Order: sequence, then structure tokens, then C-alpha cells
Amino acid sequence: MDSQKEALQRIISTLANKNDEIQNFIDTLNQTLKGVQENSSNILSELDEEFDSLYSILDEVKESMINSIKQEQARKSQELQSQLSQCNNALENSEELLEFATRSLDIKEPEEFSKAARQIKDRVTMASAFRLSLKPKVSDNMTHLMVDFSQERQMLQTLKFLPVPKAPEIDPVDCLVADNSITVAWRMPEEDNKIDHFILEHRKTNFDGLPRVKDERCWEVIDNIKGTEYTLSGLKFDSKYMNFRVRACNKAVAGEYSDPVTLETKALNFSLDNSSSHLNLRVEDSCVEWDPTGGKGQENKMKGKENKGSVHVTSLKKHTRSGTPSPKRTSIGSRPPAVRGSRDRFTGESYTVLGDTAIESGQHYWEVKAQKDCKSYSVGVAYKTLGKFDQLGKTNTSWCIHVNNWLQNTFAAKHNNKVKALDATVPERIGVFCDFDGGQLSFYDASSKQLLYSFKMKFTQPVLPGFMVWCGGLSLNTGMQVPSAVRTLQKSENGMTGSASSLNNVTQ
Repeated sequence: MDSQKEALQRIISTLANKNDEIQNFIDTLNQTLKGVQENSSNILSELDEEFDSLYSILDEVKESMINSIKQEQARKSQELQSQLSQCNNALENSEELLEFATRSLDIKEPEEFSKAARQIKDRVTMASAFRLSLKPKVSDNMTHLMVDFSQERQMLQTLKFLPVPKAPEIDPVDCLVADNSITVAWRMPEEDNKIDHFILEHRKTNFDGLPRVKDERCWEVIDNIKGTEYTLSGLKFDSKYMNFRVRACNKAVAGEYSDPVTLETKALNFSLDNSSSHLNLRVEDSCVEWDPTGGKGQENKMKGKENKGSVHVTSLKKHTRSGTPSPKRTSIGSRPPAVRGSRDRFTGESYTVLGDTAIESGQHYWEVKAQKDCKSYSVGVAYKTLGKFDQLGKTNTSWCIHVNNWLQNTFAAKHNNKVKALDATVPERIGVFCDFDGGQLSFYDASSKQLLYSFKMKFTQPVLPGFMVWCGGLSLNTGMQVPSAVRTLQKSENGMTGSASSLNNVTQ
């Protein structure tokens, strides 16, 4: 009966997954159909614009050629009109002289005839008719302005759609995910020297496999990539995966997208657990403020629960410089033992707040930054069983490094109420590396990745990130991979932890 029930449950699960895949494919088909209609409309509009542009260019060329012909016509006409005018004037003068010469033949007086003959001779010598060129200065030939558009006509007749670049190929083996950066590399299936640039699109997702149409995030676009790889750096890995796709573009058209690739972006994400914080730490959204009057109300608790998991950078800010409150003022002896999530999860001088996500396996990393005027703080991990009066590092269920800038400056590792002074400068940011399966908790200068201290132990229960703050503030950065430098240093760390043996216990 049980085996049949399990088999049926497996069938139901398989069917549900298949239905989910089919529904996703239906959404993809509908989206593609919609895209075909929209893109067809867009490309028709673009075609109209291209032909209008071509018509406009032809009109401009035609207008320019017409102007050239008209200018040549005007130049030749002007030359011929000028020559014609000169010839008419010369002819008129010559005809007048001819008439005068003809009349002079009838003069009887020798003296007058001789005088008239000299005048005629002088006028003939000066006559423009004998200096004129009787050849047109320009011809009526206009063939030098004729056109032959046979080649252009042939080109226009061979107009066709541009060859579309083929889809690039992304090989996950060539991609690198490290140090909260992702390098995506691709190649073309065949050489194409017309490609001008590439467009890379990416988006975060919690679903493995092909991208979903109804995914929670839109594609982000990186345009004008000249090479065949691109690196996105400084990412926050707050989703399980990232989808990538790329397309090639020539001067006029973009090709099809590559087959999408999904790369895993696994990292620990957690927020500060509002419900776990000390009464003197008032939590509102992403801010935890020191409040010596014990002002954390139940409404803030509930508000913190509603926002649980939505904030990944949390600040603990200084509110006052008053001294440490008396444990008697904040502890309430008449109350029953506190359960996790109640208002007095931590009390007394345990000014503690825990992370909201338990670590049960794997390797994880996060960073903490203190305000410059922070008086005292601790960073580490603890079991859920940490008592409400317990301070980080003072029990066998918690491990931390502690910074004290009050009265005297100390920097030390703490566990089970044992202290190991650290001979190092307190860094601006502290990196915390937790290898649950390997039983290691290490602290680093987050900038230089220099090892500050490393605990070796065997975790027997899930651990929670833990933080103590008094008269100051901390900011938390999660969604981070274990840095490459930290992974590289693991072997050398094993040889550097002998001095810490006094703090390392096999805990219960």
C-alpha cells in the first residue's frame, strides 16, 4: 500500500513537472507569436523608412543634376547671346559703311572723292566686322551631361534583405563564475567579418534550465560589446541562477539570440533576524539602532518578520554613548523560559542579534563592516541553543572574534569563555568564512584576504551567523561567493591554526 502510494506520488510529481514545462512552453509560444506580429509591423515600418530615404536621395540627386543642366544651358546661352550681339552690331556698322562707300562712288569732285575714300579706308581698318571670329564659342552639344543609370538600376533591382548574422554559441565550460563576477564567453558558428558588435542580455532567476516567460525579472541589456566575452563584476548573488543570451549585430540588423545558458550563482543570503535581537536593539526595516531605554516593541517584531528575507544589507547604528545597562533592568525573572522569537530572546548583557538563515552544510562567506566610532562588537556563529543571557564566544556553542575600543583596545578570538589575543590590525571590513562540513570558521581582512584567525571544530548542529554590538554599528553584506583567495588559502590555513588549539573544542 505504502509503496503504491509512493509510486503514485512520484507519478503525480512527474506529471506536475511536465505540466509546468508544457505551460512554460505554451507561454513561450504565445510570446513568440506576439513577437512575430510586433516585429513584422516594426520591420515594415523600417522598410518604408528605408525606401522613403532612398526616394529622398534619388530626388536630391535628380535635383542636383537638373541644376547642373540648367547652369550649363545658361552658361552656353549667355556666351552665344553675347557673340550674337557683337555680330549684330558689327553687321549693322558694316552695312552702314557699305552704303556710304556705294554713295561715295558717285562723287564728281576729286577732292571730296579723295576725302571720302580716305574716310572709308580708315573706317574699314577700324571696323569690328574684320576682327570678329565667325565661329561659335560654344557648341550646342549637351551630351556631357547625359546619364547612364544601368548599373544603378541593376543594383536597385538586386535589392534584397541583408544576411542575418547567425546566432552565437555560449559554452558554459568557457564561462567563469568567481568572486561575485561572471565572465561569459561565446563564439560564432562560422566566421562573419560583417559583424560590428554583440548584445548580451542577462537576468537573475531561481529556476534551473530554460528562461521562463513569466519569470520574476526582466532581461538587462549590455550593448555594443566588441569582443566575444564580457565580465559582469560586483554582482550580488541573491538568486540561485542567472540566464544569459547573446546576439550578433552588423551595421543594420541583429541576429537571433543564442541558446540561453543558465549559470549557478549560489551564495548564502540572510538578513538579521528581528525577532532574535536584544531588547536594546531596535529593529526597523534594514536598520538596527542601539536603544538603552529598551524601546523594541512587539509591532517592530512583527514588522521585522514581515520583512524577513527581504533585506541583505543591514546597519546597526550608534544611538547613544551611555554605558552598559544593568542586567537587572532588562532581565525579567518572573517570565517563563524564553522561546526563540519572543521579545526577550536575548537579554541581560547579551546585546546579540542572529541571522535568519541556518547553515547546515557547505561553505559560505559574508562580510561585516563596523562604524568608526563603534565601541564594542563581535562577529561569528552560534548554535540555535545559545542562551538568552549568553554572550558570543563565552559559551561552547558560539565562536567569534571580538573588537573592543572602550577604555582599552583589544582584538581577540573567543570561544567557550577562552580568549586568544590577535596580533593584527582591526580591518575596515571583516570577512567570515564558514566551512560547515569541514568544521572550520575563519576570519579575514576582507580587502587583503589576510587570515586573522581560524577555528577548527566539528559542528554538531546547524549554526546561525551571530553579531553583538554595543555603542556603535555594523553593516552586513551577504549574497557573496567564497572568494577565490580564501579558497586558495585553505591549505595554508591548516598549518596556521595550531596556536588556536586552546580555543577549539569538540562541542556537544
